[in-house]
Amino acid sequence: MEKTASELAVLLSGSVAGNPDVRVKRLAKIESAGPGSVSFIANPEYERFIFTTKASVVIVKDDFVASEALPSELTLLRVEDPYRAFAHLLEAYDSLLKRKEGIHVAAHVDSDAKIGKGCYIGPGVVVEQGAVIGDRTELHAHVHVGRGVRIGSDTVLHSHARVLDRCVVGHQCVLQSGAVVGSDGFGFAPVEDGSYAKVPQTGNVVIEDFCDIGANTTIDRATLGSTLVQKGCKLDNLIQIAHNVVIGECTVIAAQTGVAGSTEIGARCMIGGQVGIGGHLKIADGSKIAAKSGVSASLIQAHQTYQGNPAVPVKQFQAYHIALRRLARIPLSERLAAIEEALHSGQTRSAQVSTGSSR
Repeated sequence: MEKTASELAVLLSGSVAGNPDVRVKRLAKIESAGPGSVSFIANPEYERFIFTTKASVVIVKDDFVASEALPSELTLLRVEDPYRAFAHLLEAYDSLLKRKEGIHVAAHVDSDAKIGKGCYIGPGVVVEQGAVIGDRTELHAHVHVGRGVRIGSDTVLHSHARVLDRCVVGHQCVLQSGAVVGSDGFGFAPVEDGSYAKVPQTGNVVIEDFCDIGANTTIDRATLGSTLVQKGCKLDNLIQIAHNVVIGECTVIAAQTGVAGSTEIGARCMIGGQVGIGGHLKIADGSKIAAKSGVSASLIQAHQTYQGNPAVPVKQFQAYHIALRRLARIPLSERLAAIEEALHSGQTRSAQVSTGSSR
């Protein structure tokens, strides 16, 4: 990618302060950027690097004012939101690195499958009977697409991702390496002899548009109906979503979280890492659940923050821990002495009352 500062300004809806014709061809961190690079400042902690950077262009907030002299060769690109602008630039740069179109000779595509225009299908990919792949979608090495699967346009499945029979993935989604969509739900019925009989999992998984699914994340198919990930959701690596779960729009879930079967998570929730959520629960819209929390009951109040195991409103959790810290400041010997003194005082008063009454 090689662009002038003025071309970047058009792309990012910004304005140029400096040389509009300076050319950049790479993206870099501001502390290590060299000539021909474009970088950005979104965090004030990194502002100090702008006075020594070798970058040719730095994206800054539109009201940025330098506290000292800037390098003479530096051009600023002023935008409303530097972080979002740089993310847009990364996306544009990434699209230029897209693999070539076409079907690799080592791929197996069933004759009954339908492949859209401009797709890339890499080596070792398997696309089974009745699958439909949208335009410009990329299936990287060793991806497996099961029977009757539907995948939308401009979606990317990285190496070893799996979308199993009858599942649906929408437009502009990303499945990272090792993600599995449509593995069997954990359904077993106890038998009189103490063993377990498998319950057939006949449903599917539906992932709507603009979703990102992290590496080695697994989403189980429904027993009946669909496990549903609604549009705009972002799931980190190593997450387990059980059968018949529903995740609302634009919810974000961090790594190593597990959600048990038939739970419904609302829209625009934020769930931290290593959270455990029980089955058949309801999580209200806008809920925020802190890392390592355990949710064993429904959270029905919207737009609240929860923490702890079991998860409670964060202020209640903090009050509990403040009380524990205060208790911990008093040595155990002193606490025992205070208890013994209180017991002794109580016994003495009882004896006095008893003696007085006998008189």
